[in-house]
Amino acid sequence: RRTQSALKGVDAEVLPLFGAMSLAEQRRAVRPFTSGRKVVLATSIAETSLTIEDIRVVIDAGLARRSRFDPGSGMARLVTAKVTRAEADQRRGRAGRVAEGVCYRLWTKGQEGALAAYPAAEIEAGDLAGLALELALWGTGDVGDMRFLSRPMDGALASARTLLRDLGALDTDGRITDHGRAVGTVPLHPRLAHMLTQAGPSAATVAALLDERDPLRGSPVDLTLRLEALNGPRKDPALNRIRQSAQRLEKIAPRRSRDLSLPQMVALAYPDRVGLRRSGDAPRWLLSGGKGAKLSAEDPLAGARLIVVSDTDGHSREASIRQALAISEGELRDVMPDRITETTVCAWSARDKRVLTLKQERFGAIVLSEQLWRDAAVEDIARAMLDGVRLLGFSMSDAVERFRARVALAREVDPDLPDLTDVALMDTLEDWLLPHLSGVRSAADWAAFDVLPALRASLNWSQQQTVDRIAPATFRTPLGREVPVDYATEPPTIEVRLQELFGETTHPTVAGRALRLSLLSPARRPVQVTTDLPRFWSTSYADVRKDMRGRYPKHPWPEDPTQVPPTLRAKPRGT
Repeated sequence: RRTQSALKGVDAEVLPLFGAMSLAEQRRAVRPFTSGRKVVLATSIAETSLTIEDIRVVIDAGLARRSRFDPGSGMARLVTAKVTRAEADQRRGRAGRVAEGVCYRLWTKGQEGALAAYPAAEIEAGDLAGLALELALWGTGDVGDMRFLSRPMDGALASARTLLRDLGALDTDGRITDHGRAVGTVPLHPRLAHMLTQAGPSAATVAALLDERDPLRGSPVDLTLRLEALNGPRKDPALNRIRQSAQRLEKIAPRRSRDLSLPQMVALAYPDRVGLRRSGDAPRWLLSGGKGAKLSAEDPLAGARLIVVSDTDGHSREASIRQALAISEGELRDVMPDRITETTVCAWSARDKRVLTLKQERFGAIVLSEQLWRDAAVEDIARAMLDGVRLLGFSMSDAVERFRARVALAREVDPDLPDLTDVALMDTLEDWLLPHLSGVRSAADWAAFDVLPALRASLNWSQQQTVDRIAPATFRTPLGREVPVDYATEPPTIEVRLQELFGETTHPTVAGRALRLSLLSPARRPVQVTTDLPRFWSTSYADVRKDMRGRYPKHPWPEDPTQVPPTLRAKPRGT
């Protein structure tokens, strides 16, 4: 049309040629001229289907319109793409079919090398909802039963069948329903056919509008603006085409008396596109199908709580809305009450940092209303809290770390003992932690929770005895005093007063390795560190003795500490 307008005033008859024209108009473009010149502006209808006898020159712009599944609209759309080499050869053949001719290609030789050899089969790139419906109408559930030239993609076919089940055209076993048979008689995408069969003739204009490209592309997204344009002047060819389609659909629509609003009609076609506005200032919605959608803050619909979206840009994560309508909750409940379900939720909320127990009314993925669920089972709350633990991680006390270090050391001797590393504990939360989480349901509760009893309980009695034997929590001194072993060091360390080890001629060990002895003065200040007590007695002790005798003269400092009993007492008065 733009080219036709640009050629006004040239010395030739300019005639468009495309499939949606009347047969008389098409014949006029194809019929040979007896005098004068003509320019035919053709779609790919002239590529293989027609011979135009008096054409001598072909000008190929190198573009083609193809049917592609548009995730934005949920239906097949015609998109503009580069021509393939096979199509270009067919177009070149339009010139000179009955006489010599010439073809001008509006691209370079270099660009030609990048062109695909052939166009993809529509079954490989298009929307398969119509095909899935046809197969069900024929009673064929398995595409393996049919011999396709190009087999449909399994994922696309599964997605199409999911949509048909959602529309009620297929039952849960994939068989055609009575409603599906009615949908199959309407020459529209199953979404729009479903809407038309449910709403009747009043939905014909909406169906025709949604079946075509947006006639007001770039305008605010409100679909009512498009309907108002259809009621305006009849000069726009695109709007006229929609009007003609609406008249045809009105004649074949079921004569139903159900009185539905425009948003309700669109929601019937797009039950997966009902959107609930997310919290925050930005105009963003969660759609009932689980995806996200957004809108410019300047758009008049930006403040709507509930919308139904008929077209987006198809972005997989958060699509930009191109057409939509505001819908009230009352309208939604009235048109599809069977889709609104009551459910209970017991789940960890990363935002609230706690387990939420709620009763909800849901429409697909969106929550229309919710209230507290006070009767949630304790075990369900504990299981939900495990998800919180996985996100929050562990915050271990010193006592817990000492216990884990003892078990880790004991495992070097007995590998059958449980693994208490962070990774292993996280992988086995259900086994060792779940029974102990009663009453824990928030990040604050978890921060105050003592993990040690749960970790101890993860070892049976025999395993605990093994750990106590191989890596005891304390070291018993010759005087019978229990000294805690610090397993956070390598090797493990005890702090003990030097005089308490008098008479000891062997070095103490745990798990078969020497303890590190931090030997203390009578005032409990470190004086020596050793991992070989007999060697200390025979070497360094003499120097330590000289120093200690001067500092602590009231305490015994024998020349041979291996021959005297241990003591913590000072020397008796007068000695």
